[in-house]
Amino acid sequence: MPVILTPPAPEDEAEFIAAVRHSRELHHPWSTPPDSPEVFARWQSHVAAPGDAPRIARLLPDGHRGDPRDGRLVGVANLSRIDRRGLMGAYAGWYGLAGATGRGWMTEAVAGLLDLAFGQFGLHRVEANIQPGNAPSRRLAARLGFRLEGFSPKYLRIGGGWRDHERWAILSEEWTVGGGPRGSAWPGTQPGTES
Repeated sequence: MPVILTPPAPEDEAEFIAAVRHSRELHHPWSTPPDSPEVFARWQSHVAAPGDAPRIARLLPDGHRGDPRDGRLVGVANLSRIDRRGLMGAYAGWYGLAGATGRGWMTEAVAGLLDLAFGQFGLHRVEANIQPGNAPSRRLAARLGFRLEGFSPKYLRIGGGWRDHERWAILSEEWTVGGGPRGSAWPGTQPGTES
């Protein structure tokens, strides 16, 4: 089943907030997703910001031809701080939702995000900052060809505290749009993944 990426929209709000609230235990202490109408509206407003590309990941049934919002929510994959000058890079972040983890759907969603970054946006570098204890995100990054580049103590403030992070990165020449990491057996993104 393909995973499709869509920008968050006002009509996603109620379903998204309910899914995030149901996933609180899964997200703590790694992330603090939008869990109220006010926070969702702020996050959704980033769609129009030139330096951000938030995306909701949904699982679509085979042969689906209707509204992408008919599919089951599986998580979020974001690009932020998109720099189209000298760096030509961005930061990636992601999280799955309860009931949708451990099935490869978030790997497919982040692969779609990398396709967007290196394809449509023409970026050179994508960096992901991951807390050292977040084993699922570390495995996902490694599976997609990100390499560990370093460690930053107390790098980001999350959930009211400063958290250590590992810096993972991948370059455009290490990724084949629609095909995944170069030199790997990754099967590529599924048809239906869109930006």
